[in-house]
Amino acid sequence: MSERASAATCLVVDDSRVVRKAARRILEKHGFQVQEAENGEEALTACRHALPDSILLDWNMPVMDGLQFLVEARREFGPDRPIVVFCTTEGAMDRIVTALEAGAQEYVMKPFDEDILRDKFVQAGLLQDDAA
Repeated sequence: MSERASAATCLVVDDSRVVRKAARRILEKHGFQVQEAENGEEALTACRHALPDSILLDWNMPVMDGLQFLVEARREFGPDRPIVVFCTTEGAMDRIVTALEAGAQEYVMKPFDEDILRDKFVQAGLLQDDAA
């Protein structure tokens, strides 16, 4: 079973309410307690209040984009926590490398489905692989 004894937390950061809702539904199904933020600035505020175990992070957002947020979060909270999974339409290899070099642990392309998201969270060590 994917669920942990105490629910892991995930902050879903995306300017699209539809994407946040879809991600929330998938992550809650896998036992996560989910919070949402519309942009990087809201995400930083949320992290300062209660640092989540993981963040599902969009790149292109108003106010503060995902890369700016990630750089600031790594500076403020350290290199390993929270675990960040970029979730974006930015598919060019140089963008993926930039995100990983900035401190993201995984990278997933939109559109995503439950299997893709679950697999990325397994690869990031946030979920157990049910098939194993």
